[in-house]
Amino acid sequence: MYDLVVVGAGPYGLSIASHAATAGLNLRVFGRPMASWRDHMPRGMLLKSEPWASNLSDPHGRWRLDAYCTEHGLTARHAEPISVEDFAAYGLWFARHALPEVDERQVARVTSGPGGFTAVTEDGETVHARTVALAVGVMPFVEIPQALRGLHHSLVSHSSDHSDLDQFRGRDVTVIGGGQAALETAALLAEQGTRVRVLARADRLVWNDVPPPWERPWWQSVRSPHSGLGPGWRNWFYSERPNLFRRLPEQTRARIATTALGPAGAWWVRNRVEGSVDVLTGHEVAAAHAVSGGLRLEAVSRGGGTRTLETEHVVAATGFRPLCDRLGMLSADLRVTLATLPDGSPEVGREFESSHPGLFLAGLVTASGFGPAMRFVQGAPFTAATLVRGVRRRLRTTPTGGTIPVPGGSRSGSPSPVHG
Repeated sequence: MYDLVVVGAGPYGLSIASHAATAGLNLRVFGRPMASWRDHMPRGMLLKSEPWASNLSDPHGRWRLDAYCTEHGLTARHAEPISVEDFAAYGLWFARHALPEVDERQVARVTSGPGGFTAVTEDGETVHARTVALAVGVMPFVEIPQALRGLHHSLVSHSSDHSDLDQFRGRDVTVIGGGQAALETAALLAEQGTRVRVLARADRLVWNDVPPPWERPWWQSVRSPHSGLGPGWRNWFYSERPNLFRRLPEQTRARIATTALGPAGAWWVRNRVEGSVDVLTGHEVAAAHAVSGGLRLEAVSRGGGTRTLETEHVVAATGFRPLCDRLGMLSADLRVTLATLPDGSPEVGREFESSHPGLFLAGLVTASGFGPAMRFVQGAPFTAATLVRGVRRRLRTTPTGGTIPVPGGSRSGSPSPVHG
């Protein structure tokens, strides 16, 4: 029986595995390394986060992004975005150096039982572990607007469905959303000759400013410090103090998780959109119907007015919603034991342990507990160190071969959360 099975091999899963291996845990890691970055982002996209805020985490800090760039003749400078392709290659390099071999099979099912958990791979192998860390990224949580659900994938897709936009050359495409994914997708489409428009619910597009220089007068740094989530003390708090964020009142955390770092485009994509892409703000899709040659959209404005658009395809760049019931790889009887927050995401304790002892969660699914940093690579170092500490604590309190007790009773009918 393994001490830990890590499900997922993106930035969070690889970082957790590196810390666990260094701690001497007997572990298995499942998943195709950096799959979301390799398979679900179009070629030509750039990483919005600063290079210095995009490190995967090993305990000794040896396998940083800047080390990879130096070794491969690339640059990793402040305010100079790197490509998604280079970042994915960095993740593969990290996996080769910082942790044991990754099993690239997918885990199809995780169940609980005496002594821990059973993970079943896509080809039927069963693996037993005393603890499990789910670092499944964002793909289980794809969010499509209600009005677009049920339409054929030839008419409607999510922005994460595409590693290649060539199929849309010469066609008419409507991109739904006002964030980075929507705006950069629209820019890439326009640059390849697609007739493209952006339809956004917000009254106007928001653009991030060019970050201030790394070297600047001390008083400017005091007024607005750099952070992995952007300049300013509020962003610094979200970025550097997720442990304190977790102590905020639940209602405050929920509000911040929903509103902080809202939809915005990077400064370096603005001139690629303005003047090249039609933009319709203040509207959202109320209905969509398949018609000859594509689909007809009925867009409603905030004032109640309607507008009809016809397009050949819709790309919904509408983000991800980390609902507990979308953790489909968990067996139903395990998933029902998880206590949830009001927004539907699972509740986690101070060391990322869910309300089911021994089951740990990482990444986007923990943003309502630990803050906006968990939506970005920036959150991986804190998560990896803290979660592995929690795993070690759980292993010490659960004898090998013993039954991990599930606590009883909670406000929602699920077990009370364990907070370490």
